[in-house]
Amino acid sequence: MVIVGLTGSIGMGKTTTAGMFRDLGVAVYDSDAAVHGLLARGGGAVAAVEAAFPGAVRDGAVDRAVLRERVFADGDALRRLEAIVHPRVRRVQRAFLRRAAARGERLVVLDIPLLFEVGMAWQCDAVVVVTAPPFLQRARVLARPGMTEETLAGILANQLPDREKRRRAEFVVQTGLGRGFTLRRLERIVRVMSRRRGRFWPPRAHLPQPGPYARNRPRYRNDRPRP
Repeated sequence: MVIVGLTGSIGMGKTTTAGMFRDLGVAVYDSDAAVHGLLARGGGAVAAVEAAFPGAVRDGAVDRAVLRERVFADGDALRRLEAIVHPRVRRVQRAFLRRAAARGERLVVLDIPLLFEVGMAWQCDAVVVVTAPPFLQRARVLARPGMTEETLAGILANQLPDREKRRRAEFVVQTGLGRGFTLRRLERIVRVMSRRRGRFWPPRAHLPQPGPYARNRPRYRNDRPRP
């Protein structure tokens, strides 16, 4: 089974792109949805978050606004939160891959906003990075309810720069040129990757595991769609 990682900085159109992959018949794992489930009422991370951040849980669910205030601009707090959430998210991801393999899927997409930052790119046969001009990215993000310039700056500070993500990706998809343009790029990616043989599923324990910021340069530049 071929595993394609999908990532991109905030406001670059990753969620829309993931939906387009689904429209093309590709199974997509949504890491944001997994996190929401873990922090919701009855979620697997609620008790651990309350223990680490007393008062962050209300009515049985993690109050994401309260939690955000606790970890915003506090590196130690953010690392504590990541130590709670990331292992649980990876378990949800492995369950998704097992189900997809059992269904006989040949190609799946892992939609992970911090794919490079959390060191997951090495488990993908290829990485797709979505990008857009900075002015469009900013306009998209600031149109979201409650978003401010300060919050956007804080989010970007914790993300690998767009130019570095593009450098590491095998496929770069521009999302600011219209839905039709993006869809044609994704159709080509699906065709290219469907002809490949997966290297990481089923998992092999002997494979090396690079660190979070390990280099992940494009391996098949001839297959990279032109911007």
